[in-house]
Amino acid sequence: MTSGEEQPRVVIRDKRRIDPISGEVRAPAGEQPAGAGPATPPGPTVAGEQMSEHDMPVEDQAPEPVAAGGGDDLAQQLAERTEDLQRVTAEYANYRRRVDRDRTVVVDQAAERFAAGLFPIVDDIERARDHGDLTGAFKLVADRVLGLLDGLGVEAFGVAGDAFDPSLHEAVMHDTSPDVAVPTATTVLRQGFRRGERVLRTAMVAVTDPENPVPAGDGAAPADPDAAASG
Repeated sequence: MTSGEEQPRVVIRDKRRIDPISGEVRAPAGEQPAGAGPATPPGPTVAGEQMSEHDMPVEDQAPEPVAAGGGDDLAQQLAERTEDLQRVTAEYANYRRRVDRDRTVVVDQAAERFAAGLFPIVDDIERARDHGDLTGAFKLVADRVLGLLDGLGVEAFGVAGDAFDPSLHEAVMHDTSPDVAVPTATTVLRQGFRRGERVLRTAMVAVTDPENPVPAGDGAAPADPDAAASG
């Protein structure tokens, strides 16, 4: 055989009916197994395309069980957060009360200081009234000043004939008289002022004491001599 002659090709055909790799039954050439779909051209198999018989889609997988004791931990955390919220709410309420109380104190102190600055002017007004000089434009100004005190809730006290009260009156003179049964402010030298229950300035008065004061603690009526004799 010369070198120019073409050598015959050797063709080996695998006619085994059982696939040695997959173990499936092979269909004869040109045929497809009954019920099979369209033939799929052979091609390389991509890794991960096929799922094993034990694999399931993600949506079909069962949810992981909650760890034991997880519900107790959540309940404890909720109780702690609730307690913290209640504590913060109480602290804020106390803070608001303190702020309101301090604001009220500041307003009261400012009103009292302003009123105290008007007291000397009111004394001059009262002296002018006693002398009959409270007329014309002076009376108009006096009424406005007294109106300021009324607006602040300040009222004057101290009238001749009031029973002497050390918490309200400042005694600068003393005398005695049979016409009074208890110490009495008979003359008011200077009016006092108070705002609510708080005394801003005591009244300056002259006090008249009774000539025969009743001894302290001697409140019993004198015994009837006829009753004592019959007993």
